[in-house]
Amino acid sequence: MQRETTFIHLTDLHIGTADDDHLHSDTTETLNQVLDLVATVTPKPQFVIVSGDLTNRGDAESYRRLKAIMEARLDVPVVYALGNHDTRPGFYEGMEIATDDPEAPYDHDAVIDGIHIVTIDSSTPGLIGGTIDPEQFDWLASTLDTHPDLPKLIVIHHPPALGEEADATHWRTIHFPQSERFRTLLRDRNIVGILSGHIHHDRVSFWHGIPVVVGTGQHAATDILRTDILRMVRGASFGIGTIRSSGLTMAFVPLPSDRAELNTYPLEMLMARAVPVAAE
Repeated sequence: MQRETTFIHLTDLHIGTADDDHLHSDTTETLNQVLDLVATVTPKPQFVIVSGDLTNRGDAESYRRLKAIMEARLDVPVVYALGNHDTRPGFYEGMEIATDDPEAPYDHDAVIDGIHIVTIDSSTPGLIGGTIDPEQFDWLASTLDTHPDLPKLIVIHHPPALGEEADATHWRTIHFPQSERFRTLLRDRNIVGILSGHIHHDRVSFWHGIPVVVGTGQHAATDILRTDILRMVRGASFGIGTIRSSGLTMAFVPLPSDRAELNTYPLEMLMARAVPVAAE
């Protein structure tokens, strides 16, 4: 690669309406604050990644509102992934993306500024945890074979499972057996990084030689000091990425916050909705 590439990583926008009692924050206002800051980033980013949970309810109108905001505020390509709060039919309709099957996963790739960006839809209707279907693995394998000379950036809402076996809080990740297949498929593919969201806190892991970057996002932050419940507090951030010949650098830009409690969830409820028994 001859020069550096700068990009922005957003995630978990959760765009919704003011009467949505599940939002607990004005996500549209937060997005606009973030975009104000993005406009000041130098050098100017070549593209923006939005790694899932674009809306809170998955309704077409919320996607239309998001589309209008992003088109008015940004003049660079925006790459979208879908998360567990999204719905595929609502996304295709609201974002005006033609499809023969509105229930089909939104898997896609693009080359932008010399970076091969590969986006996988890990959303599973009705579930919190992430899955990748066999047909998606087939698509991913063939797509990774294209542009072999280019560095590849993977975008997927649910981060891979980091441990050597399934974690008790497996709702946070891609279903473990599929995460292991994912790892095998990415091996020796010139992957410079994986960009994810879902868990609502900034985190960087080195996963089998691949940097995995998770962002807090623009909805709320997880209080990672509490492990007995899922405690959500006020907070948001976005990432500034730089890809060089030496690899990926990520910097995080947090918004000022008092970290006031917004809501709590019992872990039992989250674990029950993580992945269907049939997927085991």
